[in-house]
Amino acid sequence: MMRRCGRGFSGKLVAKGSVCVCLVTLFLAMAMSAFGEDLAVLQSKDVTIYYDSSLDSAAREVLELYPKIRGDLTNVFRWKIAGRPSIVLVMKRELFLRMAESSLAVAFAVPRKNLVVIDYSRMRVHPFSLEVTLKHELGHILLHQHIRDKLLPRWLDEGLCQWVSDGIDEIMMDQKGTVLNRAALTREFLPLNDLRYRFPRDERGIILAYQESKSFVTYLFNQFGETRVLSFLSLLGKGTETGAAVQRVFSRSLEELEKEWHHSIRPAMAWLVQISYQLYEILFAFAALITLYAFIRLMVKKRRERYEDDDGDAA
Repeated sequence: MMRRCGRGFSGKLVAKGSVCVCLVTLFLAMAMSAFGEDLAVLQSKDVTIYYDSSLDSAAREVLELYPKIRGDLTNVFRWKIAGRPSIVLVMKRELFLRMAESSLAVAFAVPRKNLVVIDYSRMRVHPFSLEVTLKHELGHILLHQHIRDKLLPRWLDEGLCQWVSDGIDEIMMDQKGTVLNRAALTREFLPLNDLRYRFPRDERGIILAYQESKSFVTYLFNQFGETRVLSFLSLLGKGTETGAAVQRVFSRSLEELEKEWHHSIRPAMAWLVQISYQLYEILFAFAALITLYAFIRLMVKKRRERYEDDDGDAA
C-alpha cells in the first residue's frame, strides 16, 4: 500500500508504529517540507518507507529487498528483527547532513526508534549500493534489539555490521585501507577500549575506528570460527558483561586478543606500507637508472661509430 503525504504531513500513520517512530517521522517530514519537498510513504506489514517524491522506484526496491535482507541477517545472527522498521530515503545531501552524526556518513540507524536513514544520492558511489547499505543499517537495528546498549561496544557493533554487509561501512573513505596500514606499521592503533562508547570526530580518527572495527571482528571470525563468535554474541544478549563474555568464549582477555590481532596484521601490511611511503623515491631512482642506461647506450653507439669510421679511413 502506498500513501503520499503533503507538506503538512497529514497522512495517517499506521497504528502499530511506536510513538517514537511517529515523532521522528514527523520531524523528518517537517525537515523535508523546509526544502519544499513532499514526503511519500510506501508500506507493507513488515516495513515502512518514507522517501523523497522523486525516489519512487528506489522505495519499491527497498520494499522488495527487505524480506531477503531480513532473512540473511536472521540466518547469520540467529535473531529476528522485531517490529516494523521505518526506512527514510533522502535525495538531498544537505538535508541528510542536517541529521547525520558525521559529514562522511552515507547512512545511519537509530535503533531505539527502529529507524534507518539513507542518503540515496550516495548509493551510486562505489562501493555503496542500496542493498548492502540497507543490510548494514538493519544489522544495527537487529543487534541493538537483542543486546543492551551498554553491553554492545561501538567497535563490535560497527565491526559486525561491516562484516555482515560484505565489508562495506557507512562512511565515505579511501577504500584502500591506508589509514589502518599506517597504524599497523607505526603501532599507533586506537585502543578498542577507547572505541567502546564513541568514535573520534576527526576524519582520520573515524576512518581508523571503522577500519579497526572491521579488521578485529574479521580476525575473530577467521581465528575462532562463526560458532564461537555467535556464542559470544549470545552471552551478550543474555546480559553477560563484554569482558566476561570474551574470557568465557575465547579463553583470554580482550586486551590479549587485541595484542594478538595487532601482531597478526602488522607483518602482512608493514612492507606494503613501507613501499607506499617510499613510492616517489623508488620511482625517481628507477627513472634515474633508465636515464643512465640510455646515456650509456648512446655513448657506446657513438664510440662504435667512431671506431668504424677510423677503420674505414685506415683501409
